[in-house]
Formats: sequence, C-alpha cells, structure tokens
Amino acid sequence: MDSKYRDRSVLIHGKFRSEKWDFEDHLTPPITTSVTFRLRSAERGAQAFQQFANPDLDRDTLHPIYIYERLDDPCQGLLEETLAFAEKGETAISFATGMAAISAVLGTHLKSGDHIVSHKTIYGCTYGLITTWLSRFGITHTFADFLDIEQIKAAIKPETRVVYFETPCNPTMELIDICAVVDVVRRINESRSEEERIVTIVDNTFATPFCQRPLSCGIDFVVHSLTKNLCGFGTTMGGAVIGPRSMETNLLLFRKDFGGSISPRAAWEILTYGLPTLALRVERQQQSAARIAEFLNLHHKVKLVRYPGLDSFPQVELAKSQMRDIDGNFAPGSMVYFEVKGEGEDALQRARKVIDYLAENALSVTLAVSLGNIRTLVEHPASMTHAVVPPEAQLEAGIAPGGIRLSVGIEDVRDILSDLERALESA
Repeated sequence: MDSKYRDRSVLIHGKFRSEKWDFEDHLTPPITTSVTFRLRSAERGAQAFQQFANPDLDRDTLHPIYIYERLDDPCQGLLEETLAFAEKGETAISFATGMAAISAVLGTHLKSGDHIVSHKTIYGCTYGLITTWLSRFGITHTFADFLDIEQIKAAIKPETRVVYFETPCNPTMELIDICAVVDVVRRINESRSEEERIVTIVDNTFATPFCQRPLSCGIDFVVHSLTKNLCGFGTTMGGAVIGPRSMETNLLLFRKDFGGSISPRAAWEILTYGLPTLALRVERQQQSAARIAEFLNLHHKVKLVRYPGLDSFPQVELAKSQMRDIDGNFAPGSMVYFEVKGEGEDALQRARKVIDYLAENALSVTLAVSLGNIRTLVEHPASMTHAVVPPEAQLEAGIAPGGIRLSVGIEDVRDILSDLERALESA
C-alpha cells in the first residue's frame, strides 16, 4: 500500500485494513466510549496483559486485546498507525499532550546522573522541563548553539545521553541542519557502548511531517504536539513520539505508568479531521505565509523577518534542501517571526501596541498562543510562550523584546495583510 498510493490519500484513508479495529463497514471509524473492555475469560485476561507492551509481538499485525483505555484503545491505535506512516517511522505512541510526549521520550532515555544537550532556542515549556524538573531528578543539561557544529561537539560529555532540538526553532525560525547533527552524534556513538549511546530527538511540530521528515535523515525520535497543525482546528490536545520499534515497549509502559494517555475522542478527532486535511491546510497556509513575510520584509516599521521561504532568510539554502513536502517540493511552512523596530523597552512597547491593536480590532488575526490553527494567531513570545525563560537567556536564544510570532491560518490573505498593515501603523 505504501508504495502504491501517495501520502495524501493514505493520510485520508489510513491503512486499507487494520488489526486495530474491525470497521470494514464504517467509512469513518466509530469512537470508543468505554474506559474498560470485557475480557470474556480469565485466560483471555491473562493473554491481554501478556500482549501489552510485549517486545516480541508486532502491534501492526496482532489483533489487540483491549484492556483499559489508559493502556490502549482502538482510536489511538488507528491514529498511531497513520502518524508512523506520515513520519516514515517504525512506530508511533500517542500521548495526551505534546509535553507528555516530550516528557516520555526524555524520561525513557535519561536517569539521574545523565546529561542532555539542547539547542539554546526551544519552546518555553520544554525549557522549563529541562531546567526545573529534569534538574530536580539529577539530570544535568547544557544549552548550545546548534548552528555551530563545534559547539555541539564541545557540549557533549561522557554522560550525555540525549541531543535535543527543534527545527524550525520556536519562535525565532532558526533552522538546525538535521543531517549535520546526526553525523556528529553518529561519529561519537561509534566509540560508545550501546548503554552509553546518545539518541537524537527532534520536535517537528512547526514543520509537520508534510514539510519535513527528520527520521529519514537519521534522527532517532521525532516528537509532535498533535494539538497544533496535526489537529489543525484548535479543538483538542495530543502529542506523539515516533521512532524505532525497539523503544515501543518502554514508551508504552511510560505512558501507562505516568498516565499521559490521549483520550479516544481526541485521537478520533485528529485521525478524522486533522490528518486527512493536513496537506490542504499547510499548502494554503504557507502560500499565505510567503506573501505575509514579503509584506513584512518591506514594511518600514519592521526590523527583521524570519521565514524560511524568503530569499533574504539567512539559512535559505538549508531550508530549500531540508524542508521538502511529501511530493518533494520546497515547503517553508506557515510560521513567521518578525521584530518591530526599536531597542529594548521601546521595541517591547511597540510590539505590544501591534498585538493590542490586533486583539481589539482585527477579525483575521487573533491574539492567542498555540499555532497550526486554521485561524491566524499572533503572540508575544518574550512575555507569553517563553516567559519562563529568563530575560538574559531569551536574548541569548534570539528572542527579542520586540519579537512577534505569527501562525498563519487559512483566512483570505488579503484580510490578514490589511489587519497587519493597520496594526503596524498604530505602533
């Protein structure tokens, strides 16, 4: 099936047949509404618990015996099949939120005494997870500039077990050369035992599997906030880890014991509405994003614009080689970061004026955190999504006081441009 049909069709229909559910007569799979499942006999109950998270059994070919919703259910099983296909991974495990997914993939690879190397610019909650909670558990960290390969090499220690980054970065849109990072870690791993091996993890939420697929470059794990583009409508939360089948058992057990399972309703919505429309939505969004970035790049009140589709983007050649859609076309995505003119407090106040104007007067641009929505969303990273990051660390990460993050939706781009024009002129 994978070679016979194009990705766009498989994202809509899923596998032609699935062991996750007998729904041959359902055009759309039904939603499970039962938390617990009848086991019919003691023998079947014992068999179900022997099956769960068993590394010797193939979840793709085995008809599952469902036990309890926190462990597994048909909706999340079908979603995971499609997510694994979208990212070209061996297995996908879904979670209640993106942060639950990130916590799981880090939690299954790190223990007290271990060390993580992360790019200096990451999502605020991920920064908080690493600096506050992992530190509390005896896990140390180093933030490095992943645009400089030598800094990555210098940051890696004998106790390093994870190299983590986003690309594009949230919110600055910097790109990390995925293949270059993979090559550095591969060379180091050549002299390490299996227990000391470093794993690479990429948050692919900004790009989505429509725009890039890091596993194909040799990355070990991809994480997603399914809440964003993969849902697309801002109606439900979810997260996912996609990677090698060898870690499937640990991820399933982590989800079971820490309780970060996605609900059947959320999994069903993403499977039914989000993934089937992903290609259509992202194509429309990035077409609009390109026009918006060009407009901002020429505006007299804008200091700089960061969008991978601009010829002036500092890493445009890397963008063109790394961000390719499922048909092989350049896919710079739907996220734009720009800074208004001014320095320090002056820039901060100007950015707030722009955002306040949009919040009070704009129909096509909404002040709200999150991204990947069919609605265009704007926010101020320094005081909102990245507020947990100390001011000095924000500046080090390239998050400026006058920086604004724009997630482009599917409204008429002419309306978005008009709203942005009026907002900028108000500042």
